[in-house]
Amino acid sequence: MGEIRPGDHAAFPFATPAEQAQVIGPFLEDGLAARQKVIYVGEAGHRRLPGLGGCPDADRFVRTGQLRVIPSGAVCLPQGHLDPDRMLAVIGREITEAAEQGYPAVRLTADMSWALRQSGAYPLMLACEARFAEAVAAEPAVMAICQLDRSRCSADQLRALTGTHRLRVTANPEFDDGVLRITRSHAPDGLRLAGELDTARQEPLLTALTSVGRATTDTHLDFAEVRFLDLGILSLLVTYALRISPGRRLILDDLPPDVASLIQTLGWRHLPGLARGRSRPS
Repeated sequence: MGEIRPGDHAAFPFATPAEQAQVIGPFLEDGLAARQKVIYVGEAGHRRLPGLGGCPDADRFVRTGQLRVIPSGAVCLPQGHLDPDRMLAVIGREITEAAEQGYPAVRLTADMSWALRQSGAYPLMLACEARFAEAVAAEPAVMAICQLDRSRCSADQLRALTGTHRLRVTANPEFDDGVLRITRSHAPDGLRLAGELDTARQEPLLTALTSVGRATTDTHLDFAEVRFLDLGILSLLVTYALRISPGRRLILDDLPPDVASLIQTLGWRHLPGLARGRSRPS
């Protein structure tokens, strides 16, 4: 998310409110801190925006006009149905006004998940997304994220809706030193690991584990993009698993085959708190 720039139009399908807040909160905060115009379209009021709820300065940003929250009703027909023409007109006016007010850039995000509750809304959403992509492409000072609750549509609909976007946004990493990248994941809760896990990177891994481990559910570690993993890391994971709360588990997904075989040989899979998750495709 931190790499999004003016001219970018990204899709953000989210699974949980926590994941939504993790991505959208920094997007809004960074724009306000940079004195950019921030526009949010959706059902939430300015005191309940994802990741920004309870911000003591939200009222001030609204009063000054830097933060503009557009309710879903403003982009609907009188019957309450989504109207792509009205939505594009409303957003277009806001972007024009932001330029006239001297803002250097505009951060725009819309959570249109509510529209998918309506009968026949999917074709309208698809048309709206395609036209919106064209509108953003013509505005080099605008960066936009289109949010979509994955539970509100089928897998095919999700692919089509996100396919109208040039980019797909994800959360900023918890840690990234060029060798190891750790990113928070949701549904299931856990961490996505990429790169090399060696002894020198035990501390950032433990910090990230401790942070996500505050949840009451199992913690999943996704090793699908891990190229190397040493015994010191395995020892850390075993120690952590033995210390977590009873009834919770550390679940290891997509382990490299050699590591999975080693764990089975050593019998660690029988330890309470440690479980083998899904396997890498062969």
